[in-house]
Amino acid sequence: MNLAFIPSPSTGVIHLGPIPLRGYAFCIIIGVFVAVWYGNKRWVARGGRAGTVADIAVWAVPFGLVGGRLYHVITDYQLYFSDGEDWVDAFKIWQGGLGIWGAIAFGAVGAWIGCRRRGIPLPAWADALAPGIAFAQAVGRWGNWFNQELYGKPTDVPWALKISEGTNRVAGTYHPTFLYESLWCVGVGFLVIWADRRFKLGHGRAFALYVAAYCVGRGWIEYMRVDEAHHVLGLRLNDWTAITVFVLAVTYIVISSRVRPGREDVVEPSAPEAPSDDAASDVAPEAEAEKPEPSENGTPSKS
Repeated sequence: MNLAFIPSPSTGVIHLGPIPLRGYAFCIIIGVFVAVWYGNKRWVARGGRAGTVADIAVWAVPFGLVGGRLYHVITDYQLYFSDGEDWVDAFKIWQGGLGIWGAIAFGAVGAWIGCRRRGIPLPAWADALAPGIAFAQAVGRWGNWFNQELYGKPTDVPWALKISEGTNRVAGTYHPTFLYESLWCVGVGFLVIWADRRFKLGHGRAFALYVAAYCVGRGWIEYMRVDEAHHVLGLRLNDWTAITVFVLAVTYIVISSRVRPGREDVVEPSAPEAPSDDAASDVAPEAEAEKPEPSENGTPSKS
């Protein structure tokens, strides 16, 4: 008998009159807000304009949602297009089902369009967003908790996730893989922040580090999951995707560091440059010298 466990919500939606408020959607929205907010702070710190990150996110987020849904539907097509299934469910994104691989790939296309319109380099923008995206994933994974989906193998550990009886699921306690991935993403975000400060990552290498680190965690977490998935040579399809993307990300880091070392000096050409401390100190003595000296009666003297 398992005396300690993580309970699952009795429902993933709350109705305010005729308006349904879905936990899955809230987690996605909060995650997007976190990514844009923190990405903006990092972008401004690198010399960019405040608001640029949000402007480009207007392109990246919709593309990412479409890409994430397409990846899920294509790789799990049997859930929507096999006998007895309703293909209309493929459009019901609130029921869960966003593939991070498709979301990042299509989101990058949207971000590229937005960056071109603003005349800024996509790699620099991606570097600023990298840890924020990891934190956004950490928040978004809690949407799976609301939907009671994507859990791991049965277990009786104290932090097991209790799943209730439902469609395509059996009541019991399982490994909370949503929690494992959420915590892993938080760690990835802090890893990127530390490495970026320590090694001054630029030209897309901070983003590539995020991708590589996430793939490592996704590999072992994916192995624990028990939801239906396609297998290739004994491994789940997402494991092969993680391995492939990890190799590509590491390769990019190595080649980019040799071809374009260092970090971009200017990330947004149109952004005004803040005066440096040296410049301020150069101006101060001149301003002090031009200040008229008061005479004995308190009025400015004329020299």
